[in-house]
Amino acid sequence: MLRLPDFTYIRPRTLAEAAGVLQELGAEAMAVAGGTDVYPKMKRGQFTPRYLVSLSRVEEHRGIRREEARGLWIGAGETLTAVAGHATVRREFPALAAAAGLVSTLQLRNAGTIGGNLFVDTRCNYYDQSFFWRQAVGFCLKKDGDICLVAPKSRVCLAICSSDTAPVLSSLGAEAVLVSARGNRRVPLETLYRDDGIDYLAKRPDELLQGVWIPESSFGWRNVYLKLRRRGSFDFPVLGVAAALRLGAAGACEAVRIVLTAVASAPKVVEDAPRVLCGKPVDAAAIEEAAELAMRVSHPLDNADMDYWYRKRMTRVYVTRALRQLAEVGATTAGPDAAPV
Repeated sequence: MLRLPDFTYIRPRTLAEAAGVLQELGAEAMAVAGGTDVYPKMKRGQFTPRYLVSLSRVEEHRGIRREEARGLWIGAGETLTAVAGHATVRREFPALAAAAGLVSTLQLRNAGTIGGNLFVDTRCNYYDQSFFWRQAVGFCLKKDGDICLVAPKSRVCLAICSSDTAPVLSSLGAEAVLVSARGNRRVPLETLYRDDGIDYLAKRPDELLQGVWIPESSFGWRNVYLKLRRRGSFDFPVLGVAAALRLGAAGACEAVRIVLTAVASAPKVVEDAPRVLCGKPVDAAAIEEAAELAMRVSHPLDNADMDYWYRKRMTRVYVTRALRQLAEVGATTAGPDAAPV
């Protein structure tokens, strides 16, 4: 049986207090909210903090509310269950409700927070194992080793982003509010991710996520999230497709955002999608071209479930399904993991 190592548990009452503790203790401390990813990785020796800074008493990183001219606020401490079931989220952003509701199991969604899912550690078959398993293969670049076992010649770790909610919020233009002892800042969420399996977050270690704003300008967009996984429950994504689309009065596409997950160490934006979709009707030909572009930028590796060539081909299939749902073109064969629109 794997057991938690010894650690000191600290329970501040404010984000400022928590940020101050993190700054003071440095690399020996980690913040924890729901702990659904932190505690198992401590048991496996992947995380080795001497101090855990609990956010369970902090109220200022909770709440879901809409404010005029500002948009929708979602506190980082809200559970995934709360986000998935919130009336405004379900009505305006069904992709986010679906993504939050597709994370792991009900028990873990009741404990896990949206902030934890946004910044969840990258995953890899060679990394997400017990200490004894990893020791037997000589460890990997992400933890205790010298080479990436997925691609030994790679200079960076290739562990993949496994967040369901990050691509959705990126597609909706969400902004993150970060708190630290040095002050607060508000930045586009997608700028906080790096395509590096180890150094995958572009934020300071002492910064805490207070929450995210979905801007008022994103209201009225059609949005959807589709998830590919072996089983219909529990599993992390081996591919996730978030798509957001704004149609004009004449039915032509005015704006579009497509973001992939589980195909790189960061959420992957299909940057050329607006070029082939905007200013024209979202018909079968345009959808096919956009799906082909998405498949070209999708680079899954042999570090997750299912064959990576299959996952790459399924990028085209899932982007096609997502755009058909949003544009209501043809039959929508989206499958059980599709988000209703």
